[in-house]
Amino acid sequence: MRHTKDSPALFTRIGSAYPGVPETGVPRTRLRRTPYPKPLTQKRAVVMSISSTSAPPPAVQARRLVKTYPGGVTALTGMDITVEPGTVFGLLGPNGAGKSSTVKILTTLARPDSGTATVAGHDVLRHPGRVRRAIGVVAQKSGADPMATGRENLQLQGRLYGLRGAALDRRVDGLLDRFALADAAKRQVKGYSGGMQRRLDVALGLVHRPEVLFLDEPTTGLDPEARTAMWDEIARLAGDEGLTILLTTHYLEEADRLAERIAIVDRGHVVVEGTPGELKGELRGDAVHLELREPVGSAGRTLLTGALSGVSGVHEVLLEGRRVSVRADDGAAAVPALLAVLDRAGTAVASATVARPSLDDVYLRYAGRRYSEAQAASPEPALAAAGGAR
Repeated sequence: MRHTKDSPALFTRIGSAYPGVPETGVPRTRLRRTPYPKPLTQKRAVVMSISSTSAPPPAVQARRLVKTYPGGVTALTGMDITVEPGTVFGLLGPNGAGKSSTVKILTTLARPDSGTATVAGHDVLRHPGRVRRAIGVVAQKSGADPMATGRENLQLQGRLYGLRGAALDRRVDGLLDRFALADAAKRQVKGYSGGMQRRLDVALGLVHRPEVLFLDEPTTGLDPEARTAMWDEIARLAGDEGLTILLTTHYLEEADRLAERIAIVDRGHVVVEGTPGELKGELRGDAVHLELREPVGSAGRTLLTGALSGVSGVHEVLLEGRRVSVRADDGAAAVPALLAVLDRAGTAVASATVARPSLDDVYLRYAGRRYSEAQAASPEPALAAAGGAR
């Protein structure tokens, strides 16, 4: 219909929020012509250019997370992490440190007592549905149906995320090929080896092409060969697809090999964070470890620590039971002097080793105890009974 000045009623509102677009409201006999918006000024264009190149928001962010399970078991005491998009971030800590509790909160499987968290830009408490659509999760225990085949498990996962028909078939076939499961696709999962089941778990987490992939202790229980194969696949995922991966592990070597940044977790919070190179680089010189034939009592420990600290080039000394850990500028040169101090004190040495600083040394420095000792002292049974806060 062509409107003229004699048209009975044109509905518009002068000064509308959308210039030039008629909207119902006040009837008028004439449509007021609205000029086109003025061209963008140079100043405004510069502002828009700057904002468009600003850094993207974190893929995962948690602030001051606190979580206590029934029975008074405290899993998190103020967890803070930030994961940048497209990176592999490792949460490293012994069993019971709070890694899995953090993942449960970030994947909407648990609610914190206090604190905030966002994943892929969505608040985990206010928009849990959006978070679930944006993430893939590989839990410690397999979520695959053991009575179904590998293909059937992947097809079901795809349908849950809305995939159908040819698109679903292509995605399933691609994942079976990628994870070397095509030959076993028609076999029931209960007949898979541990490594095959773990590869299927990762494939299930990737069916819907998530923005963020959570891998909670992905190689626990695997033999060394299967663990190495899984490490290679995780590295390919990060490199080829640019996925953001949050990895929890209690294997020092796994974190050192896979993660671009590591947060070392102890007793429910992060004690130090950085790249593996940065964390080890902060420990100058060499790590010297001495194994004593007999444990040293508390009184002797204080005296020996003071004497060993007086050796030239020695920076830090930690003596616990039968084990002495020292950081020295030149480990090989410091060993004879350290042995002489112990010999004068009447303390026999069973063995001595010198090595470059490792993540175990980093953990020792910031947590105040050896990683293996923290593992042994883990309150895992109590936490598991309270809700599995690993």
